[in-house]
Amino acid sequence: MKKNESVTKIMTSNPVCVSVNAPVSDARKMLEEEKVHHLPIVEGDHLVGIMTPNDFLRVSFGEFGNQDSRNLDAILDHTYKLSELMNADPVTVDAQQTVRDAAIILASSNFHSLPVVDNSKLVGIVTSSDLIKYLLEQY
Repeated sequence: MKKNESVTKIMTSNPVCVSVNAPVSDARKMLEEEKVHHLPIVEGDHLVGIMTPNDFLRVSFGEFGNQDSRNLDAILDHTYKLSELMNADPVTVDAQQTVRDAAIILASSNFHSLPVVDNSKLVGIVTSSDLIKYLLEQY
């Protein structure tokens, strides 16, 4: 196993992301349509937060999952800003860190993704699934 492999070798480069100024419904649609579980929120190309489907579940809409998507989007956009729902202080890894560094962070936390940054500029994202795939390739 390569002990000093860069996290950039296993990350998803240019991940799907959304602007912090976008309507909340854009983030909801992006998570659904792109079938991603971790959505970086950016201002320009700088990471300012991250969202997951759980962030939408935190806000109570009663029958959240049973509402028409247009109605749901209207409620979301009228009630919230992305900056209010996102995790504004996500744990990140620097592009120069190793796969091992990312594994240590994810193994000791309760989240499953790490945005990869270079001077706060989002350059990728690495997930626990990426780490498992990498491990499988080693055997």
